Amino acid sequence: MKMKILYYDCFSGISGDMNLGAMLDLGVSRDILESGLQKLNLKGWRLDITRDQRHGITGTRVSVIPDGMEENVHDHAHDHEDEHTHEHTHGHEHTREHPHGHDHTHEHTHEHDPGEVHGHSHEHESGHSHEHAPGQGHPHRNLEDIRKIISTSDLSSSVKELSMKIFRKIAEAEAAVHNKPLNEIHFHEVGAIDSIVDIVGAAICLDCLEVDRVYVSAVELGGGMVRCQHGLLPVPAPATERIISGFQVHTGGVDFEATTPTGAAIIAATAEPIPPSLKHTIIRSGYGIGQKINPSRPNILRVFLAETADDEERGHRALLVACNIDDMNPELSEYLSGRLFAAGAGDVWFTPVIMKKGRPAFTINIICEEDQLDDVREILFTESTTIGLRVMPFTKETLHREFEEIDTRFGKVLIKKSYFNDRLVSVKPEADRCAEIAAATGLPMKQVIQEITSLLG
Repeated sequence: MKMKILYYDCFSGISGDMNLGAMLDLGVSRDILESGLQKLNLKGWRLDITRDQRHGITGTRVSVIPDGMEENVHDHAHDHEDEHTHEHTHGHEHTREHPHGHDHTHEHTHEHDPGEVHGHSHEHESGHSHEHAPGQGHPHRNLEDIRKIISTSDLSSSVKELSMKIFRKIAEAEAAVHNKPLNEIHFHEVGAIDSIVDIVGAAICLDCLEVDRVYVSAVELGGGMVRCQHGLLPVPAPATERIISGFQVHTGGVDFEATTPTGAAIIAATAEPIPPSLKHTIIRSGYGIGQKINPSRPNILRVFLAETADDEERGHRALLVACNIDDMNPELSEYLSGRLFAAGAGDVWFTPVIMKKGRPAFTINIICEEDQLDDVREILFTESTTIGLRVMPFTKETLHREFEEIDTRFGKVLIKKSYFNDRLVSVKPEADRCAEIAAATGLPMKQVIQEITSLLG
């Protein structure tokens, strides 16, 4: 079964405005984006959308221009390299330019409410500082304020849901970093119009593309230091680090913060790491131009709209890891298999064998993906008594699977459907749920399965 996929190639990181540029360059209609954003009923901004180049590659650059900044934003759109720093809350976007090359997100000097959390501050990509007059700061908003803006808009339910999912990624990271409850986190920069536009705009574009899956490459985080109110911190800053946890990353490819919290949250909320052997046909590509001109590599986000091969979901490269053990306490087996499953192994099983000199033993077999091998290897060498492993690549073929919840007299039950060449070949209820029902009702589990299966027609 073919899949329509979106692939983020984050070789130079990702920010909210780079993402919008890439989506428009890929073919998302400017009218769809702008008309969708107007449904937020937020005043005081406009999009500046231009064609630009980095290292000879042409793409689309997007900036959110607040009211009052209406002079020609291109007159001084070069990047200043002066060593100035700005203090601003981490959990915001900081790659866009003001007129005269200034970045839009920065710290404003004003009194904060007691208990209000303000995160990490960063040196901006343009490296050029300026101050607002009193009263010109961005509004402070918490997650509930943002939810009200989005929920009361005329956006579709899918766009609302995805927008809030992205915002929650940032809020949850900030709450963990500052050891505060979620409802006590206040963001003055994420609450700013430009950050709301970046995040809701991302949801509008992804909804418009109607892809089946979103994949991402290893993500460049950048390098150098960022300044917070407590001093300098290394890139990635704590919130970005938490948001992007679980994804493959690179650091040090550039000497500034290449991936912002908003960019990281877009990836964390929508994407999964691309399988190493995924075969796909590129339909078209798009380039989102970053604000900074970086001599070492193009400051660009590249995205691909692609289609997988017909058999892609059935077959991909995987690893079989095996070892023979004759001197381990069998009581450790359950704990060992639990650790392996927690590390992401697709399957773990033990096979009794007879080794040399007639010694009874067993073989541990693990199926895992290539990027899980290091974790599997560490568990086997530290938790078992093996002194050697066999690692064998093979092609793992699986049926295309879909999941659906149905109503039964026991409540909601998840149903798994399996397809071969678009033909339904297997339908069955999820076993753990059937076991829960059997335990709660006293019915035999096989009777529960039979009754639920009879509802499937």
